[in-house]
Amino acid sequence: MSASSSTIPVAKPVLGEEEAEAARRVILSGWVTQGPEVAAFEREFADFVGAAHACAVSNCTTALHLALKAVGVGAGDEVITVSHSFIATANAVRYCDGVPVFVDIEADGYNIDASLIEAAITPRTKAILCVHQLGMPCDLRSIVEIGRRHKIPVIEDAACATGSEILWDGRWEKIGKAHGDIACFSFHPRKVVTTGDGGMLTTANSDHDRKFRLWRQHGMSVTDAVRHGSKQVIFEDYDELGYNYRMTDLQAAVGREQLRRLPQLIAQRRRLAELYRKRLSLLPGLSPVEPRWARSNWQSFCVRLPETADQRAVMQALLDQGISTRRGVMNIHLEGAYADRNSHRAASSLMRSVSAQRQTIILPLYAQMTEFDVARVVEALYAALAEVAAPNGSAQPGLDAALV
Repeated sequence: MSASSSTIPVAKPVLGEEEAEAARRVILSGWVTQGPEVAAFEREFADFVGAAHACAVSNCTTALHLALKAVGVGAGDEVITVSHSFIATANAVRYCDGVPVFVDIEADGYNIDASLIEAAITPRTKAILCVHQLGMPCDLRSIVEIGRRHKIPVIEDAACATGSEILWDGRWEKIGKAHGDIACFSFHPRKVVTTGDGGMLTTANSDHDRKFRLWRQHGMSVTDAVRHGSKQVIFEDYDELGYNYRMTDLQAAVGREQLRRLPQLIAQRRRLAELYRKRLSLLPGLSPVEPRWARSNWQSFCVRLPETADQRAVMQALLDQGISTRRGVMNIHLEGAYADRNSHRAASSLMRSVSAQRQTIILPLYAQMTEFDVARVVEALYAALAEVAAPNGSAQPGLDAALV
């Protein structure tokens, strides 16, 4: 495979004429900020995931901030979560002056190890913030049961998990119903549904939803839509601190079209993930595991390299062949912003988390990929492993067969 072949990116949003026409419609309407399109997107998203309430915001980080604020996280409060996540997960805790308490991930995946949560609980624990990492649902049943047993709210960082499903009481249900207290989603371009940027909170708690809507718009007592639609003069009040966390109607209109595409997008991503799994089966342990009670949207396809493989060398070899990858999910506690010992607490060893970051890479996966693209990625990966994984010349088990 020559490096001159067309580049395969790690991700690519699906945006077409429908989204362009939706944006055009909003521009010509004269109402481009938070308004009727946002309200419609919220209703349609709530219906899609089966939630009582959905509130659109500017991004998932702001969603996490509002969720933590709604359950009362404040100065010195602890929030149990993972270090193995994008830094926004822990940053949102610190926005509330809280302390992220990190526990390790599970042995056979990249989500929080639910068996470690109870040992991390202290009198200062105010919330559990679990992550559906890379779109794969975490062990939410166990986490919710722990939360209920200890009267601790459960917030789901579902940034990657729009459209993912979990088997709940014998039925397949969408992540975001919400099974915990609040679920938070991202619409960044790397996600399956994108609005350029944006976020959503879902909950069954009407008081939480009321607070989200108040706080996202500076604490304004009357929305722009109500004020502009009134036949009488209305003066708004600002009785508590709020934020500028609004989504625009331009974003929401695009999101509505994306939501209509979503079932087809997920079906295609699941088909591509299965192709990957079959082609990578010659090296056991390479492909991610999907629990029997989970259906991932396969927002990302993360593979665990053999222990002898050099992550950077494998990634470079793939890049030389025109294939983009990303290293495994970061570890927040290893970043400079968390070097201060007072910025977080580790409640368990984080060895699995660190190993996952250093030993995994994310392969290209997007709906426009072809079967040929998948074959090209896998062929290049096997070749890279054969080249760099065994510098002493010893063969990797299965690699010779894989390259035949």
